[in-house]
Amino acid sequence: MHNFDSSIAVAAEMDAADPLRGFRERFHFPQVNGRDALYFTGNSLGLMPKKAREYVEQELVDWETLGVEGHVHAKNPWLPYHEFLTEPMARVVGAMPSETVVTNALTVNLHLMLVTFYRPTAERNKILIEKGAFPSDQYAVESQIKFHGGSVDGSLIELAPRNGESTLRTEDIIETIECEGDKVALVMLGGVNYYTGQAFDMAAITAAGHAKGAVVGFDLAHAAGNLELRMHDWNVDFAVWCSYKYLNGGPGAVGGLFVHERHAKSFDLPRFAGWWGNNKDTRFLMGPDFEPLSGAEGWQLSNPPILQMAALRASLEIFDEAGMSALRLKSEKLTAYLEYLLDRIDDRRVSVITPRDPSDRGCQLSIRVQSADKGLFDAISKRGVVADWREPDVIRVAPVPLYNSFSDVYRFASILRDCLKIR
Repeated sequence: MHNFDSSIAVAAEMDAADPLRGFRERFHFPQVNGRDALYFTGNSLGLMPKKAREYVEQELVDWETLGVEGHVHAKNPWLPYHEFLTEPMARVVGAMPSETVVTNALTVNLHLMLVTFYRPTAERNKILIEKGAFPSDQYAVESQIKFHGGSVDGSLIELAPRNGESTLRTEDIIETIECEGDKVALVMLGGVNYYTGQAFDMAAITAAGHAKGAVVGFDLAHAAGNLELRMHDWNVDFAVWCSYKYLNGGPGAVGGLFVHERHAKSFDLPRFAGWWGNNKDTRFLMGPDFEPLSGAEGWQLSNPPILQMAALRASLEIFDEAGMSALRLKSEKLTAYLEYLLDRIDDRRVSVITPRDPSDRGCQLSIRVQSADKGLFDAISKRGVVADWREPDVIRVAPVPLYNSFSDVYRFASILRDCLKIR
């Protein structure tokens, strides 16, 4: 529990005592009205680390001066470049390095995982997802069901909140798995729901799915760099994520995937192959036979995008220095403070649909303003707030612990309160 006060002085005191406060200076902030924006959209696109330019420019210099020889002779050789990111990314998602690879884009990786791990049979062919999953996840699983000759109506189970509630209860998820589990081939949820900000109990869901013989995977797009994750310890089969949100890899940045070590040498599993997933010792012999690497690297397709990885490397160095445990502690305090201030806005239209228990959410609070239209969002935007509007009446706000402050949160709540008074 935190003891807060609704004065700006208390926000300033918390900022002064924040052991992570110095990391804010390592990021570029957009400017609005001549000052740093109140940037709360790290859940859509993280801010640019100042080191990113230096790291990308190094690769541009090596390309300029070395050409193809940069693959071997660049300051950071391009051939093994993705390996520079493996260990820090593994620490972010709670995995072993052999279980982790930075590669492809999120939905590409999701399809690659589904090719391998969704193996429907006549008796066991259902996929369990959350209703209101991110659309790309919905499209991917529906297309995989159709690809295997199934029907979406017959093979897709969507978890919906109880009437009058905005988020799912863990016990309802577990109950559905237990009731439907003998027919379920795959449990595939988001680690954090993009709309409500609800974080799922991935350990409990994985255990329940495995108890019924199902494969369990997660889309960590809104969880990687946000929650303290334990993919290996939770025994998750696979996971995928992007790196342009909380991981600050830049627009359209390269994604990542996790495959548990028990599948590392399951070479009999089907997969879509590409040459970068081939045995490194024979890759450049250009032979006709695909010899998959063991571990997550074996699901790579193409040689990596070096400029994107350079930008991401700058951010992962910051994560390594800050540590996910410390970031999570600050995140919980930031959202608790924001929740405290929102509770004190004297307007019955305002509610938070994100779970109030910090263990059930990341750093995003989804604020519902009944009967509001986008005019309210436009009003706070003009006052310097960079947030996110989702139809029909939700403003998503994500105070990111790496670069957001308690004073940012205080100013946002004040602006929202003032704008509500005139609308």
